[in-house]
Amino acid sequence: MLRIHQALQGGAYPNAATLARALEVSTKSIHRDLEFMRDRLGLPLEYDASRFGYFYTQEVGAFPTLQISEGELFALLVAEKAARQYRGTNFEKPLLSAFKKMAAALPDTISLNLSAWEETISFRTSAEPVVALEVFDALAQATARRQQLILRYRKPGQSAAESRVVDPYHLANINGEWFLFAYEHLRQDLRTFVPARIREVRPTGKTFVRSRQFSLEQRLRDSFGVHSGQGHYEVVIRFSALVADYVREKRWHPSQRLRELAQGQVELRLQLSSLEEVRRWVLGWGGQAAVLQPTELVAAVRAAARRLAAAHPA
Repeated sequence: MLRIHQALQGGAYPNAATLARALEVSTKSIHRDLEFMRDRLGLPLEYDASRFGYFYTQEVGAFPTLQISEGELFALLVAEKAARQYRGTNFEKPLLSAFKKMAAALPDTISLNLSAWEETISFRTSAEPVVALEVFDALAQATARRQQLILRYRKPGQSAAESRVVDPYHLANINGEWFLFAYEHLRQDLRTFVPARIREVRPTGKTFVRSRQFSLEQRLRDSFGVHSGQGHYEVVIRFSALVADYVREKRWHPSQRLRELAQGQVELRLQLSSLEEVRRWVLGWGGQAAVLQPTELVAAVRAAARRLAAAHPA
């Protein structure tokens, strides 16, 4: 809308078609913006049929400033600091540009001691995923434009990458890591890919229509992370008093139920469709978590613990 305002101020009588081409949006978007500027912002905007364009019927000194409260400005600062994890990625430039535009539109009457907040809030990521920017950019654009891709993808443990023809449905950041959910044509099924494992991305020149049945929320509903399965498991884990407080402090899964036990212990119950990710999670508690059920998970944790003990003999 600020760009539209600047075009109107130039006196060139722009119309929806010329504005849409210049801003690379649809004419419907331009019409909605023009209506908002006239009806909500109160700008003296009219259409001149003889000149086939819009103009201001009276002088407009400046585009109306964005009204924002101190609390909203603080939330914006927190969001900006959270976005710093994307420095060095293809998100950095547009994010910084957006924050600068919003800051420029703020009224001068807002005052907030930003230096104090700058010293009291921070975000830190201990392990950042390594993703080639050109690969990630290609995935993001193809996902948005519904473009079919050929991926050279190397699964863990494989020495060579394989070719996969996919329709990229969705890019998701889950617990700080990026995942691509895509329909793979060879297996005719929806699969999950890790962008860091993609060696090459090539468009096929084809486009696709995303299945209406795809729902990320539905797909991940019974998973403990990103991997969903076809099973139905009731997982029961008992945590020692040493780590029980850490378990109580987080919501690990939508299905979780906690039960207090004697001597400060706590029991966690989950409904999951796959056991692989929860197995690794249990092992990460270093013996302070005991699996009670299902039997498949009990056996898997015991086997992993034996391999760990064999690899590190006393």
